[in-house]
Amino acid sequence: MNISASKENILKKIRKALSESTPLPFPSSEGNTSVYQPQREELEMLFAENFTRLQGKFVFCIDQGELVFQLKYLFEQANLKKIYCRETGLQKLFAAENSNFSIIDDLPGCDVSITGCEYLVARTGTIVMSSAQESGRTTSVYAPIHICIATTDQLVYDIRDGLKGIKEKYGRNIPSLITFASGPSRTADIEKTLVVGVHGPKEVYLFLVDKL
Repeated sequence: MNISASKENILKKIRKALSESTPLPFPSSEGNTSVYQPQREELEMLFAENFTRLQGKFVFCIDQGELVFQLKYLFEQANLKKIYCRETGLQKLFAAENSNFSIIDDLPGCDVSITGCEYLVARTGTIVMSSAQESGRTTSVYAPIHICIATTDQLVYDIRDGLKGIKEKYGRNIPSLITFASGPSRTADIEKTLVVGVHGPKEVYLFLVDKL
């Protein structure tokens, strides 16, 4: 088989290049390192920092007693009297309280809605909720103010950790809806002006209770 002089010249260059490889000029761009930076601080601090940056309001409570106290203080200061909450465990927090607010069964007419969550994603300051919760699909969306109550053992670093947890929790019965909420609803579609609360709550509170 005859090989032209030009082809032979090319093959020689290829053989030489293979025997004397040149280092990559940008090794970090070849997928050798993780896209996300490793966790360098406590998940509670990381979540609080990212959540508040997205205009969410974060409150840390050392126990259930402080949680009830902080919620009652918020209700009084913001004059919130009509509370919508479908989750049995959270309703029990207020059952013995003699206060000016009341639990109602009218989502459009409420002042604030209260839900739990599946997980909290620290890296993005995101609340992960699902349709499998007692609060359902709409509770966190239609009220003007949304309060989410979570515990420190629900914190995960990245979204994939939360999705993995949901898969392990529900097995083959994955919820039909998984919601990722990062602070109040917002849009900048109109003249590139950021508007908050257009298609969801204007304020989002996250009360994080230390899991003892």
